[in-house]
Amino acid sequence: MTGTIEVMRQHRSIRKFTDETIAAEQLQAIMAAAQSASSSSFLQASSVVRVTDRALREAVMPLCGNQAYVAEAAEFWVFCADFYRHLHWVPEAKTGYAEQLLIGAIDTALMGQNAITAAESLGLGGVFIGAVRNQPHELSALLGLPQGVIPLFGLCLGHPAQDPEPKPRLPAPLVFMENRYQSEPDVAAMANYDERVRHYYQTRTGGNKDTSWTGQIAATLAKEARPFMLDFLREQGFCLK
Repeated sequence: MTGTIEVMRQHRSIRKFTDETIAAEQLQAIMAAAQSASSSSFLQASSVVRVTDRALREAVMPLCGNQAYVAEAAEFWVFCADFYRHLHWVPEAKTGYAEQLLIGAIDTALMGQNAITAAESLGLGGVFIGAVRNQPHELSALLGLPQGVIPLFGLCLGHPAQDPEPKPRLPAPLVFMENRYQSEPDVAAMANYDERVRHYYQTRTGGNKDTSWTGQIAATLAKEARPFMLDFLREQGFCLK
């Protein structure tokens, strides 16, 4: 096993950080790694807003579920799908297609994954913040995001002040399939995984959380999440056709 694979396998979300800043050369290395991610058709349809102003951080935090580490982590970056740049330099470019939303989201997610992997390889830690999509209009106004740009997720980075164990992932046979989709998954494997997840949560929370993976999915998908997103996407010039 390589060191790179080991870093990836030991990934866990860090939500408590020390007060130590991240060295400039480390930040530059993380940015370079993020930009080295694959890009569909070389469109490079992503931008990252690094929020360094403390007052702005404090204003952003309530828009992201009041998660304290958004304000407290050494770094907070907002990853965006971006077609504004394309229209700025090539005004006749045809945009607004649903496929372009997928391209922007995929390109940006790959950048984010490269960034967190690079950070963890340097002994740093981080956590992705999907809650940047809780109030996208307000966040876009604070960050000055023009039409053609949408915030997809945030990333807190810093020196870890905790050492949680990695969350157990689904058994590989339930995820990796050969030749055809397996629509009848292994019931016993799922039952065993549910118990592993239940044990993980009980251990992590001192018995305060008692749920399985399927139980968590039932709770999470019991209602529509962020029903305003389609209107916001269209206002920003995405999914028009």
